[in-house]
Amino acid sequence: MAMIPSFFDNRRGTIFDPFTWEPFKDFPFPPSSLVSHESSAFVNTRIDWKETPEAHVFKADLPGLKKEEVKVEVEDDRVLQISGERKVEKEDKNDTWHRVERSSGKFLRRFRLPEDARVEQVKASMENGVLTVTVPKEEVKKPDVKAIEISG
Repeated sequence: MAMIPSFFDNRRGTIFDPFTWEPFKDFPFPPSSLVSHESSAFVNTRIDWKETPEAHVFKADLPGLKKEEVKVEVEDDRVLQISGERKVEKEDKNDTWHRVERSSGKFLRRFRLPEDARVEQVKASMENGVLTVTVPKEEVKKPDVKAIEISG
């Protein structure tokens, strides 16, 4: 007779709940060692880039970071670079970690700015964990149009 999978766990007399299942619970190592904090990349840095008639505006969600932990630079004439680091939380030997989901480590994002970017006037601000970088655009000069009289 074939075994039919069941959500009832006969060993414990409970119903199996896939949403609370901890696959590594019975392994002989602590959960905090599942993630190497030093080498894990802070890859969740999402950045929006929108263009308005006046500027290019970049917004990055950086929860938990202070402005001192973030760098905004313009290099190689027109490359905007946003970088920073979220430090690893200090571990106390008396602590028992049940889950490690927050990212830590360094991040770096680079954007090639268009020709109309005024890189000498870039401004950055940080409020409530959101970094906003504003790169003003050069005003588009309307070409001078001179009417030419047609003779004849």
